[in-house]
Amino acid sequence: MHRSAGEDQGLQMKTELKKGQLCLLDQNREGSRTSFYIQTGRKFTRKRIQELVEACSCAPAHPQQLICDSALVIRAKISSEKVVPASDDPLDTHKMIRYEIKQIKMFKGFEKLKDVQYVYTPFDSSLCGVKLEANNKKQYLLTGQILSDGKVLIHLCNYIEPWDDLSLSQKKSLNQRYQMGCGCKITTCYMVPCSITTPNECLWTDWLIERKLYGHQAKHYACIKRSDGTCSWYRGGPPPEKEFIDISEP
Repeated sequence: MHRSAGEDQGLQMKTELKKGQLCLLDQNREGSRTSFYIQTGRKFTRKRIQELVEACSCAPAHPQQLICDSALVIRAKISSEKVVPASDDPLDTHKMIRYEIKQIKMFKGFEKLKDVQYVYTPFDSSLCGVKLEANNKKQYLLTGQILSDGKVLIHLCNYIEPWDDLSLSQKKSLNQRYQMGCGCKITTCYMVPCSITTPNECLWTDWLIERKLYGHQAKHYACIKRSDGTCSWYRGGPPPEKEFIDISEP
C-alpha cells in the first residue's frame, strides 16, 4: 500500500527513551504494528528491535494518563533491593526485584494501602523490569498496580521518574489536578491533520512541535474537564511561551 511522505515520517519517527528504560514505545496503527527508531547512542538491527518490541512494549502516553491508569502513586526513596522468587511455585524460575522503600508521600491509593514498604518489579528488563538506585538518597515518583495479595507491582510502562526530574507543574498536578482530568481523553498527534473528535478530548502535540513526546506540554500541562463536560489543557501558571493546538484556560 502506498503511503505519503507525511505518513512515512510519522511511521518512522524517532522517540525519546526515558532514563533507565529499555522498552520500546510501541503503537498499533490501523491494526498493524508500527516500528519506532530509538535515539540511544546504540544501533539496533531491525531483528533486534522486533525482539525488544515483543519482549517489552509500551504505548506512548501523557504523564496524566499514566497517573490516571495507576492504582498507586507515591513519592519515595529506595532503601535496598533483593532478588526474590516471583511466586511460591518451585517450578517457576522467574525472579523479581523487591525494593524496600521509604514512603515520603502518597498521592493515590489511600483506599487500598496506608503505607508501602516494598515494591516489586520483574528481574529482567526484557519483562519490563525497572532498575532503581537503592542508596536511600535519590527520591522517585513511583506509580504502579496493587495485586490481589496487596503487593505493589511496578514496571517500565508505569510513570517512574526521579523526583528532581519532574517540573514544578507536574509535582503540583499530582495532588489533584491530574486526577481531575481522568475522565478526559488525551490523543497523541504524530502528524497533521490532527483534530478533536470528541468534546472530552485534548490533543497532545509535543511530537508535532518539538519532535519528542515528553516535551513542554507533557511537563507543564494537564487536560482538565470543564463544568460543561468538555476538556481543555490547563497550566495554572504564567502564560505559555509556545502555542498548542486546543489550548485554553478552563
